[in-house]
Amino acid sequence: MYRTTEQHDLPIEIEQLYRSLDVEDTASAVSVILKLRGETCDIDCLYCYEKRKEAPGGARIDVGQVRQLAELFAGRPLAVELHGGEPLTAGRERITEVLRELAAQPSVVRVSMQTNGVLLDERWLDLFDAEYPGLQIGVSLDGDAKGSAWRVGYDGRPVYPRVAAALRLLAERGRRVGVIAAVTPALIGRAEDVLGHLAGFEAVNAISFVPCFDTAVRRSTAASGARVPASRQLQQAAVEGTGGPAWAISPDAYAEFVLAATARWIHAGYFARLKLKPAVSTIRRLRGLGSGFCHFSDLKCDHVFTLYPDGRFGSCDELPWPQAKLTRLGQTEDQAGIVAAQRRLPLLNQGKDLMNRCTTCDYRTSCGGGCIATRVRYEAAGDQDAYCDYRMRMIDGIAALLAQPAHPAGAWCTTTRWRPRTPNSMRDIGAFLVRWNSPDAPRPAVRLHTSAHGNINTVGRPGIHEADDLDPAHPQWHAAIEPGVRPLVDAATTGWGVVTYDSCQGHPYTGLDLAPAERRIGILPRDRTRYAAVAAALCRTVSAAAPALPPAVQATVGRAELQCEASGRTVPVLDLALLPAPGHDWPAYFAAVDTATHTLARALGDERPRADHGCACRAPRPAQAQTQEART
Repeated sequence: MYRTTEQHDLPIEIEQLYRSLDVEDTASAVSVILKLRGETCDIDCLYCYEKRKEAPGGARIDVGQVRQLAELFAGRPLAVELHGGEPLTAGRERITEVLRELAAQPSVVRVSMQTNGVLLDERWLDLFDAEYPGLQIGVSLDGDAKGSAWRVGYDGRPVYPRVAAALRLLAERGRRVGVIAAVTPALIGRAEDVLGHLAGFEAVNAISFVPCFDTAVRRSTAASGARVPASRQLQQAAVEGTGGPAWAISPDAYAEFVLAATARWIHAGYFARLKLKPAVSTIRRLRGLGSGFCHFSDLKCDHVFTLYPDGRFGSCDELPWPQAKLTRLGQTEDQAGIVAAQRRLPLLNQGKDLMNRCTTCDYRTSCGGGCIATRVRYEAAGDQDAYCDYRMRMIDGIAALLAQPAHPAGAWCTTTRWRPRTPNSMRDIGAFLVRWNSPDAPRPAVRLHTSAHGNINTVGRPGIHEADDLDPAHPQWHAAIEPGVRPLVDAATTGWGVVTYDSCQGHPYTGLDLAPAERRIGILPRDRTRYAAVAAALCRTVSAAAPALPPAVQATVGRAELQCEASGRTVPVLDLALLPAPGHDWPAYFAAVDTATHTLARALGDERPRADHGCACRAPRPAQAQTQEART
């Protein structure tokens, strides 16, 4: 059950994922979406979420409202997006006034416009150059003509030719724009072609693929007049089938599309000249960097606002309305009033509650919690796991592409998961590999001490402590390996010839205030090609061993990064671990882990890394199969 009363202080774990608006924080920008004409638009895309709100537009946001907005957030940076409906339907005079007012406001740090591109012409571009040269333009286009089939006029005819012409005009004017492409079944299975088509427009320097997670839509949007336009008739036909509207896709289908697009983006070299969302945001989070995309950032719905021409002022426009409404412009004097309204709003409190599951998730630092609006929809459908599963699948696949970009097949492995370890560092990775490959190099004696709990490190204490980096040619190599994990280390180093950078036999830490540690080995592949071969071989190994493992133990393969303290760079590594199986506790695990170790060691002995890099997981499904799943 979700709290629907006022919320005050959030747990610190949630604040790290979803930061509340703080009036004292004047450095963090807020985003404000100006619905210049509300839902009014000159085309009638069948999947339009704004028109589904059925709040007729027609009015226009004016200069006074823009000024009030700046006063409301006085002292805080504002990022403003001109949106709709279609913002250009506000007309040249009103757009000119709004841009001039935004240019006059020192707190406005960025202005962008999202347009369907149909009305763009030389006069509009002249106006933008004159009034706001830094205006960032985004164009909505779902890839090629086939992919854009749901983007139609009220007459039911596709608008793709007019939007493509606008992109060519933008290129002639030296403009660079981003494209937002809605991923529908018309795109599924064609990621490479769609990406290549959009990249072929000279003006495009960024592409954002957004999913149509609309399976809950059950009726068409109401028509305002007695005569139902052709577009609404098409929409009605699209929502009459089972499993949601014909334009909807599943989270799983979207994850596979994103991975295929990202693999092509890397392999074709598109990354050198255009950004790709959500790939770039995922990569930044995997690298420990921040992201400006709210789905991957802690600046979520409390830092995103929407203003309608009639003065309705609320949170993110992707949240359901009127539930997302906070107040009316002019009824709240300052940010303190906004914060109070946010804390009273049941929808935002529900969104914050949904982040509770994120606080203990292994993917929280790379995922950032995702989209609150989508989480709310999937929670209402009782299927929030589907949303989380897609986020994890996408992160796993992109982590694989980063680690082995020349061998994209790793992105389709569902056995090897992103499992970052903190801390995970080595004094000098380069020197370590040189010693490993040079049996005759001098090897000085090292410090080895064993704790009462079986840990072997430099201080002889339980927990994570410094340990010297040894190789098989070191005279103390065998003594440095904890006995329980030696079968796995021997199988990897002697049998496979790989470099191990870490190992642990697992420790229950009975009587200590320490979490139990699992049995594992860490593998440091010598190069990216070897990495791909080892990752695939580990997948085959754990898949083969799984049926023979004791019920209390499961074998896992994790991708992580190892940091070199000397150079500051990181390199991709692989961890083979034995963990408690779901439904089993640590005592049951430790009672069975030795048996599991010998089973897994035998499976390692039956495998070897090979040149074809094939793992035990399925390849991507044919386009026809993916499309069918997206519709059911």
